[in-house]
Amino acid sequence: MAIRVMMVDNDISHMDAVKQYFSSSSSISVVKTFSDGKEAINNLDSDYDVLIVNMLLSDVNGEMILDKYRELGLSKLVIVTSEYISPEMMASIGEFKPNYIIKKPFSVNALETIINKVINNRSGVSSNLKIEITDLLHSLGIPSHIKGYTYIREGIEMLFDDSSLVGSITKELYPTIAEHYSTTSSRVERAIRHAIEVSWVRGDYALMEEIFGNSVDYDRAKPTNSEFLATLADRLKLQKEIA
Repeated sequence: MAIRVMMVDNDISHMDAVKQYFSSSSSISVVKTFSDGKEAINNLDSDYDVLIVNMLLSDVNGEMILDKYRELGLSKLVIVTSEYISPEMMASIGEFKPNYIIKKPFSVNALETIINKVINNRSGVSSNLKIEITDLLHSLGIPSHIKGYTYIREGIEMLFDDSSLVGSITKELYPTIAEHYSTTSSRVERAIRHAIEVSWVRGDYALMEEIFGNSVDYDRAKPTNSEFLATLADRLKLQKEIA
């Protein structure tokens, strides 16, 4: 059964582009779109799985919609979007506990990845995966306080959910991570590369050789970002298949 999406945004052309993109999809369907916030409030209890709401609406703000959503006691998945995200807005949005916050503009490809991600989180798959990724990254000597650690963890989750992204690391994976953390693709790429360099110095030699021995010459070169992310995602998939 397709994931049913309801969108609320003043940008009608953006919603039309999203509808067009998913019109041929068998897994995601945009069932309702509203450019009028008041009309959206009146339809919050309708039949859908994921609510995508822009915080900067012209008639009523997104917080009013989320407040009504909470008042109704709904249990849909919520993705919040906004052209501008300040620390104050993040704190305000956080009170409603949305499943994901993404800064506009973003590609429809990125939105598709995020919708699948929140659905997987709901099923409980990603919560266990996060623990496994965290344990693996710690074993590889990557400290959790550096930005590359967070980006690598996000990248592995994305590749675990959609292995086809391995061919679109630069065009899709980096931009999606960058949008989530309000940064740039080049900074994501550099932070991941730095984290790999740290890992190569601090990590468990035996484990590194076991994981990357077949994909790179451990004694001569570090894996590329793509090799590092894809190899770890494949390892976690294999472990789950064996289990």
